[in-house]
Amino acid sequence: MILKKFTVGPLSTNCYVFADKDTKEAVVIDPGGEPAAIKDFISKNHLKVKYVINTHGHGDHIAANSHFPEAQVLIHKEDAAFLVDPVLNLSSSFGTAVSVPAAAKLLSDGDKIKVGKLTLEVIHTPGHTPGGIALKYDSMLFSGDTLFFEGIGRADIPNASLDKLLYSIKNKLMALEDDCKVYPGHGPETTIGHERRHNPFIRFLKNERID
Repeated sequence: MILKKFTVGPLSTNCYVFADKDTKEAVVIDPGGEPAAIKDFISKNHLKVKYVINTHGHGDHIAANSHFPEAQVLIHKEDAAFLVDPVLNLSSSFGTAVSVPAAAKLLSDGDKIKVGKLTLEVIHTPGHTPGGIALKYDSMLFSGDTLFFEGIGRADIPNASLDKLLYSIKNKLMALEDDCKVYPGHGPETTIGHERRHNPFIRFLKNERID
């Protein structure tokens, strides 16, 4: 397995290239900007990009989608409209107007995405956006803007829901094993076990029912 992180754009979004080292088949997760560096890594490692996967539809995670024309864009069905609408994807609020082509395929909870001999599992985690997802491979989780190092995604923005976000974290992500390594949409890596013990929002969930 090949994994490379790029921190891109004005909001320091984490973009990941995830690939099968044997077949060289790859996906680009959340290309939010600075495509030249991402494409340079892909070229130097002779990778073949099969998919661009957006963990959600905000502008800082989708802005460079169209720079990978050889790849099919995948996003959860609930965030499909975000790709083409700068108001929905919030880019218009930052003085830009991000609009990228529609997705080639819409994802649902439980879908499997083949990357060479590897398989990513789609976990629907609504809250930050209606169609937010995490992607799980083995003991690795790409959590998008749902779960961060000792934090969670914002729920004080249009189309977000704190109740749904907390439900997703409690019932989907905290069900994973402690040693599952988390690669978030912003900030440093963490583990499910660390967040279970140290994330103040998770400690809150231990005593509150939201389901």
